[in-house]
Amino acid sequence: MSRPDSVATPIVALDEVHLRLDSAAGPVNILRGLNLRVDAGERVGVVGPSGSGKSTMMMVMAGLERPTGGSVRVADQDLGALDEDGLARFRRDHVGIVFQAFHLVPTMTALENVAIPLEFAGAADAFDRAREGLVAVGLGHRLTHYPGQLSGGEQQRVALARAFVAEPSLLLADEPTGNLDIDTGSTIVELLFDLAERRGTTLVLITHDPALAERCDRTVRLMDGRIADDGHAARAERVRVAGD
Repeated sequence: MSRPDSVATPIVALDEVHLRLDSAAGPVNILRGLNLRVDAGERVGVVGPSGSGKSTMMMVMAGLERPTGGSVRVADQDLGALDEDGLARFRRDHVGIVFQAFHLVPTMTALENVAIPLEFAGAADAFDRAREGLVAVGLGHRLTHYPGQLSGGEQQRVALARAFVAEPSLLLADEPTGNLDIDTGSTIVELLFDLAERRGTTLVLITHDPALAERCDRTVRLMDGRIADDGHAARAERVRVAGD
C-alpha cells in the first residue's frame, strides 16, 4: 500500500548537489545539480543506465563521498558540516548500507561481522543483538561460519543483518541481488522489504530491475547525473487510482 505524502521534514534532502572529479582528460561531472526529497519510512527505487550517477548519489547520501557543490541533509543533519570522524559516527548511528559485493570481513565469523557496528557504538549487548539479527535472516545455524564457508546468498543475508542490526533510520542498498542467481536474489529481496517494513526503515534501493523498483513507493530515474523523473507524478496517480 502506498504511503501518503508527508509534510514532515524529509529524512533525505539533496539540494543542487554537484560532484565533479578531475581526470587526466579534464574534469568529469558525475552529478549535475540533483534535487531530491525522501520521506521517513518511504521506499524509493532508483533506476537509470550505467554511469548515470546512481551509486555516486548513494555514496553522497551516506557521507562516503563529498559533493563539490550543493547541500546534503540526512536525518536533519547537514553532512557538509561534519568532519570524517563525525561522518563515521553519523553513519554508525543513522545509516545502514548493503552493497552488491557483500563487503564482509573474511577473517571474522558471521556473528562477528554483524556485531561490528554495535561494537563501534559501544553496545554492551553487541553479540546478543548480532545473534538475534542473524536469526531474523534465517542464519541462526551459521553464527560461527566465516564468509568463505557461506554461499553468496548467505553472505548477503549476513550483510543484511549487519545493515539492520543497529536499527538505522535510513537503509541504502546498491544492487543487493546483483551477484546472486534469480531464486536466491528473490529471497534476499523479500527479506530486505520485510525487514524494512517491520522496522519502519526508510529504504533507498538502486536497481537495474524495473519490476523490483516498482515494488517501492516510487521510482526515481537518473540520466547523465541528473534526476529525469522523481516519481512523484506516477505515485500520485497510483494513489488516485487506488482511491477511486
